[in-house]
Amino acid sequence: MTLICVPLVARTVEEMVADAVAAAAAGGDLVEIRLDFIEGFRPREHLPLLLRGCPLPALVTYRPNWEGGQYEGDDTTRFEALHIAMELGVDYVDVELKVADKFMNFISGNKPEKCKLIVSSHNYEYTPSCEELANLVASIQAVGADIVKIATTAKDIVDVSRMFQVMVHCQVPMIGLVMSEKGLMSRVLAPKFGGYLTFGILNAAKTSASGQPTVEELLEIYNIRRIGPDTKVLGLIANPVKQSKSPILHNKCLQSVGYNAVYLPLLGDNLASFLETYSSPDFSGFSCSLPFKVDAVQCCDEHDPVAKSIGAINTIIRRPDGKLVGYNTDYIGAISAIEDGIGGPGSKDAAISLLAGRLIVVVGAGGAGKAIAYGAKEKGARVVVANRTYEKAVSLANAIGGQALRLADLETFRPEEGMILANATSLGMYPNIDGTPIPKKSLSFYNVVFDAVYAPKVTRLLREAEECGVKVVSGVEMFIRQAMGQFEHFTGGIEGVMFSSALVLNSLHAKCFNISDYLYFLQLLKA
Repeated sequence: MTLICVPLVARTVEEMVADAVAAAAAGGDLVEIRLDFIEGFRPREHLPLLLRGCPLPALVTYRPNWEGGQYEGDDTTRFEALHIAMELGVDYVDVELKVADKFMNFISGNKPEKCKLIVSSHNYEYTPSCEELANLVASIQAVGADIVKIATTAKDIVDVSRMFQVMVHCQVPMIGLVMSEKGLMSRVLAPKFGGYLTFGILNAAKTSASGQPTVEELLEIYNIRRIGPDTKVLGLIANPVKQSKSPILHNKCLQSVGYNAVYLPLLGDNLASFLETYSSPDFSGFSCSLPFKVDAVQCCDEHDPVAKSIGAINTIIRRPDGKLVGYNTDYIGAISAIEDGIGGPGSKDAAISLLAGRLIVVVGAGGAGKAIAYGAKEKGARVVVANRTYEKAVSLANAIGGQALRLADLETFRPEEGMILANATSLGMYPNIDGTPIPKKSLSFYNVVFDAVYAPKVTRLLREAEECGVKVVSGVEMFIRQAMGQFEHFTGGIEGVMFSSALVLNSLHAKCFNISDYLYFLQLLKA
């Protein structure tokens, strides 16, 4: 079983002992005592206190600044502290590859049987090739390491694949981690690829390296104890991705039905490169968000007819034969949310849809904009497309028989009262929450305003629309509906999936949305 190690980075011995107790309560398996963080550290005085007060097995590290740590002194002083820790019965000691031979000479090769020696190498610039990583493993093994530790940095999410390849072929226990947000996958999937341990922090203020998730996230969101070699990998590939609530929703639903998969946030730069690199059947399905929904069309081997017509994909499924199939669940998610916002659910028959005959202004000509424009047209609405790049607005408008506008034209566009506005851009999305596609003074000409952005739930656009007395529809409602469709694709339509998923949603409201959203979701599932 891959262990969860909680790094302790407090500045005092007392705080560090308190954090060790908190780590045990949070579900950690061991702690890493970072001696280099302790101010005025005195080995013979402080180490007995630290180890005696620690309720978990301990890994002692005294990281020098030249390897990314806080310690600025000489190696002899460091080695003495590590040696004292070994004599006191510590479970693990970490020493850097660069000085591992020197350390072994210092202790004359005498290491207590209980204590495992971790020899580590950190690269804060990039992730080397598979061949270089394999050579690094061999070098670490050669100095007498019980456990190999290699930490690199991801410039691109595809870099993580090289660490995975080396880990699965390593013949000794290995810790292989890739730092930065793009390397998060390496930390969560450590059990799948045989990692000896992974790191989980107590909270965002207690991090020892970039890209570390919390213990709570590892256990509660990613259900890391259940991840193994056969676990399927799902995820949202987007840029940015940190703001997404999809991992919370999908992982809880996967857990509720016992489906052996984990859903990850995947910060990507190039969709085609990602899909080509992670081509294993175990990487079986992905959500696509900004800016990849249109690119996904070219990346898929086959397309659902609706997705092909829209020209944008938000769901990719890898079939057992390796073929990639693209779907669009944004279409139903957005249109049904807007219809309900108008005054009630519509009908599959476009002739009697609540959108029929209405004028809808779609802001954005990307993937979400295409889905909404296509769906509105199918429901009999008259569609106007506004976009910052006018040529893209023209292209989409021509495709659906609509009208094109420049984004700046929205300020004065008012051909009739009672229009519908649908924002399908990232304007107003976290962290740029002050963005809005249209001035407040122009919102009074609309009857309904819908915003596909759901983080934050109440965007500036929705807040100002409400202040103008306009009915608003949150992106949360589209998010939940499209997620339902994605979940069916991911799981292959397991019998009872949607009903079982409903059982877990109430417990999520504190971390995701408020309780009314979940009650609404439950109603949808029961319908």
